[in-house]
Amino acid sequence: MMKIGSHVGNSGDLMLEGSVKEALSYNANCFMVYLGPPQSTIRKDISRLKINEMKELLENNNIDINDVIIHAPYIVNLAQPDNEKRMFAVDFITKEMQNMALVGAKYMVIHPGAHMKNGIDNGLELIADSLKKILENTKNDNTVILIETMAGKGTECCSKFEEIKKLIDLTGSKRIGVCFDTCHVHDSGYDIIYEYEKVLKEFDEIIGLDYIKVIHLNDSLNDCGTHKDRHANIGFGKIGFNTLLKFALDPRFNNIPKILETPYIKNGDDSYPPYFHEIKMLKSEKFNDNLINEILNERR
Repeated sequence: MMKIGSHVGNSGDLMLEGSVKEALSYNANCFMVYLGPPQSTIRKDISRLKINEMKELLENNNIDINDVIIHAPYIVNLAQPDNEKRMFAVDFITKEMQNMALVGAKYMVIHPGAHMKNGIDNGLELIADSLKKILENTKNDNTVILIETMAGKGTECCSKFEEIKKLIDLTGSKRIGVCFDTCHVHDSGYDIIYEYEKVLKEFDEIIGLDYIKVIHLNDSLNDCGTHKDRHANIGFGKIGFNTLLKFALDPRFNNIPKILETPYIKNGDDSYPPYFHEIKMLKSEKFNDNLINEILNERR
């Protein structure tokens, strides 16, 4: 059975219980969630997240807690040259991982960081040092940090497989894995459209396919190698439905959650999640070029 889901919300009175309900409304069997606002380090007390209600709902719907993926907020930078600011990021991610352990989830996806013109090698050294501190702070937890493949926008680190490999080697921990983002890999210059097997072979030789624990399944608005990181709806971007379906159906990734982070469909000031329709499309293995109109017609 295909493991397919999306990013879901975590707010209001229902909190994580509401996250599960949203995922179920999309016919998802896995999902990704933030423990608080992705653009903020403000967090509610863990006791308010409705963890027990979430777990009961997961169990009643046969969703494995390990398929609930946590994403760290975007705004902290583990490659920050300013040591005080970097230590704030380390302390914050440490707390996020400790809370993730209390939630019962295993995997946290992080954007590794931007070197801020300090040089890629210096950036990777700082990220590795940050990760080692976080892992030491959480050494009693069965949690894993997943380094996300990045598009290479600005001074982002880890747009190349070799950079992720260096981080893994510098960190020297078995609690490090990879989140493979199709949009980011495409935008960073790997031709997954025409060289799907070649790219995966390269990843396997440099890092190892067994390091991939989550796939972010996204189309891209950009041509390969443009380093822009702008997601598109499944089949409506430059990567295309057929290539993304390969990832969804690839037997090497059968047990790996595939998470959609595609844009909401906009209609004036309103916007609607596409995930029910995109999941349906992937499960049926047939592209629906009228998907956007169908979503808008449902809301009228």
